[in-house]
Amino acid sequence: MSDQAHELREQVRERYAEAAVRAGTGRDASCCSDGGPAAIKDLTGELYDEAERSSLPTEAVLASLGCGNPLAVAELREGETVLDLGSGGGIDVLLSAKRVGPAGKVYGLDMTEEMLALALANAAKAGADNVDFLKGHIEAIPLPANRVDVVISNCVINLSVDKPAVFAEMFRVLKPGGRLGISDVVAEDHLTAADRAERGNYAACIAGALSFTEYREGLAAAGFTDIDITPTHEAAPDMHAAIVRATKPADAQRPALPLAPKSGCCG
Repeated sequence: MSDQAHELREQVRERYAEAAVRAGTGRDASCCSDGGPAAIKDLTGELYDEAERSSLPTEAVLASLGCGNPLAVAELREGETVLDLGSGGGIDVLLSAKRVGPAGKVYGLDMTEEMLALALANAAKAGADNVDFLKGHIEAIPLPANRVDVVISNCVINLSVDKPAVFAEMFRVLKPGGRLGISDVVAEDHLTAADRAERGNYAACIAGALSFTEYREGLAAAGFTDIDITPTHEAAPDMHAAIVRATKPADAQRPALPLAPKSGCCG
């Protein structure tokens, strides 16, 4: 990893470590949203379902730092195995756990010790026993190949310093026929990297965003099909919170790949 990439990752880690501490003490930790729990929007511009939010520990809701609600489009089913990349305080993990039920399993992956500690505490408060939180980077997911049915993520992939590696890892851990249900920030194609940097910094989910074309091409290069990227609401001028869907082909080979090397975590 280059010095610049290492510095960006450290900026992200520090920002989210601070956010975890804030949420753990009952304060708003908003990042990609612009307010407290009442301002957290889902992918259609509406709120997380009030009944669902009220069933979770307050700290999990306060630590929601995303730009959407991937569960609104992931269509989770009973008994499925789900992976949440950049799981933060655990809001999407805990909501997913309710949807997949006791026969299902939800993994949350994060690189930040403070967020992992908060997520574990929230899972204990919620009585969720079908969840497991992992420390690692989203560029090197610490799970075997063909392990999960669905990958979700909430405004995290834009924070990665190696997005092709993230796309390849998502493809690797999905079972053939598995799918993505992601919310992320995506830029209009005409914006240069400098244009994106002018609209917001890397750790605030803006400067590192891919363009629509870059996102589609990156997913296709990793092997995904049925790629659909739908903008929902504006995150910055000519930049959008978006729904990202894609599928790992059902006839994809099942290589006997080893466990990915463990690392430090996702942003």
